Amino acid sequence: MPSLAPSPAADLTDRLRAEIGGMAGVSEIRMMGGHCFTLHGNMLVAVMKNGDLLARVGADGYGAAQLRPGAGAMLMGGREMKGYVNVDAAVLDDATLKDWISTSLAVVGPMPPKEKKAKPAKRRA
Repeated sequence: MPSLAPSPAADLTDRLRAEIGGMAGVSEIRMMGGHCFTLHGNMLVAVMKNGDLLARVGADGYGAAQLRPGAGAMLMGGREMKGYVNVDAAVLDDATLKDWISTSLAVVGPMPPKEKKAKPAKRRA
């Protein structure tokens, strides 16, 4: 019989939703095989498939962020994503999660809203 317990990724998504889901300008989108939270269209944090957190820390905070417990370079397709860190799910107690959210909000909050891309017109046959 399959387990009815939520997956680590679903659990973290619910925790993030409870923390920032009601904030003005916050949206949720499916992205990179996980669940992403944006602020005015700019990526804030994301939940990876394995339940880890992707946190936006910016170029200036990148080195210091990697020194925090459970944090490391974010790799996508073998490339390091500068300005983002991967935070191991094992360290994400409530206080640590709130701290990472605050870090990301400090980076993303001052950014101008991202303009929505126009969808290409459908071609008629």
